[in-house]
Amino acid sequence: MVFLNGKFLSEAEAVVPVNDRGFMYGDGLFETVRVVNGKPFRFAQHLERMTRGADFLKIKPPFAPKELEKLAAQLIEQNKMPDAMLRVMLTRGPGERGYGFNGESQPTVVMTLHAAPSLEISVEWNLITSSFRIPSSDALSSFKTNSKLLHVMARAEAAEKGADEALLINTNGEVAETTSGNLFWIYQDKICTVPTGRGVLPGITRAIVLEICQVMGLQTNKRVIKPEALRNSRGIFVTQSALGIVPISAFDGEPVEPSPLVDQIARAYHEMLMKG
Repeated sequence: MVFLNGKFLSEAEAVVPVNDRGFMYGDGLFETVRVVNGKPFRFAQHLERMTRGADFLKIKPPFAPKELEKLAAQLIEQNKMPDAMLRVMLTRGPGERGYGFNGESQPTVVMTLHAAPSLEISVEWNLITSSFRIPSSDALSSFKTNSKLLHVMARAEAAEKGADEALLINTNGEVAETTSGNLFWIYQDKICTVPTGRGVLPGITRAIVLEICQVMGLQTNKRVIKPEALRNSRGIFVTQSALGIVPISAFDGEPVEPSPLVDQIARAYHEMLMKG
């Protein structure tokens, strides 16, 4: 079952018009949320980011965050999928051809559930540096917009090279993020990540890891780094909603030295996830 504009429909029945601006221009936003034991993890934070994005894009969501939380719970129950990935999409809705829009749009809201990767299987990724560059000071990077073609092509480039994931460098030549998550690395026992405002999405899991580090008494550092310096780092890992914390085993063909700190953070994250 799928939620579409106030109705619960079968996937075959849930259709949107061909002139929906999300389809035509990627004019919208989405969030991907891990559902554990029937509860979407940190759903309020995901919806808060979507709300900020909608305000920036001048889209008026037809449902308040609290309403979406209740509707998502119904969707999870109807599908009998207590452990899943919940995708929430908001578009500007149907519109005329052309980039311009007025304030009278009827936004489209879709929620779908998908199979989630197992929490019991540990995953490590082989990372390569993509040739695609992400804008270093783009305000849209603060939100999960539906325009993800750059990320799609970078991931395809990684697959062609036999890698699992691609690192995106910004137009200043600095490390930004990966196609599907935020990047962390260990330097002198500090947990480092790229500051926002450099083409970096302020990820929900990224924020959780920073919380965990504070509780565990681990020092953190938000710093700019070049790819060459990253290659000499220990304990590189990616954070994202679907898999949580993913260690990087190789970067551009060279093995990455592991760090026990990554395992400690991953265990703490898993405990937090299971508690909801």
